Amino acid sequence: MTQIARSGDNSTERRLQAERLVGPAALREAQALRFSVFSGEFKAKLKGAEQGLDMDDYDDHCMHIGVRDLNSGCLVATTRLLDHQAASSLGRFYSEEEFSLHGLVHLQGPILELGRTCVDAAYRNGGTIAVLWSELAEILNEGQYRYLMGCASIPMQDGGVQAHAIMQRLREQHLCTEHLRAEPKNPLPNLALPGNVVAQMPPLLKAYMRLGAKICGEPCWDEDFQVADVFILLKRDELCPRYARHFKAAV
Repeated sequence: MTQIARSGDNSTERRLQAERLVGPAALREAQALRFSVFSGEFKAKLKGAEQGLDMDDYDDHCMHIGVRDLNSGCLVATTRLLDHQAASSLGRFYSEEEFSLHGLVHLQGPILELGRTCVDAAYRNGGTIAVLWSELAEILNEGQYRYLMGCASIPMQDGGVQAHAIMQRLREQHLCTEHLRAEPKNPLPNLALPGNVVAQMPPLLKAYMRLGAKICGEPCWDEDFQVADVFILLKRDELCPRYARHFKAAV
């Protein structure tokens, strides 16, 4: 799918195309983009850093998708997908490294896990995410997945102020443990918040919430990535109607 998205100053047009990243060269592109974002912005400790890549043992078991700027040819967004069958062969989902997922075995229907999602800072807007979502929708439709799950990250460079402020907001509006309860293996340290803090939700986390995703518990502090990871679960038949158009092929 190709989608036209205007730049912020309306002087140029960006042609963004979603694609499936197949083969070693395409995977390296995704790993290089992940390295650029996670190392450059979050100072994450990454396996493969000496090669300028973010890589781990899950990559070879995942499907990788991305968004390419057709004007420059550059990959500007990526995420990887691990389904229940691949997770079974691995013995776990990636999220289970950070959370004890109580109730996971009782979820009825195929499950797809998102991970390592990142967007180049210059393209971090709803238009780019919508293009990425379009390809994800096709995959959801093909696999008839009933649940979409994964982690959304909140930077911790401020010592956790925003993470705690965002969690206050999420607990009030988006917490649900009916289907699954995620218990963090490394909970956030306690922090007294000033009264004037305004929660500034990261774009990806905001996009998940707009789709109708729920958080399933408290966040996990990922010290290697210097982020607070929030476990999210989206039940396919509970997509928010206003935003389900991004997933029109899957509902």
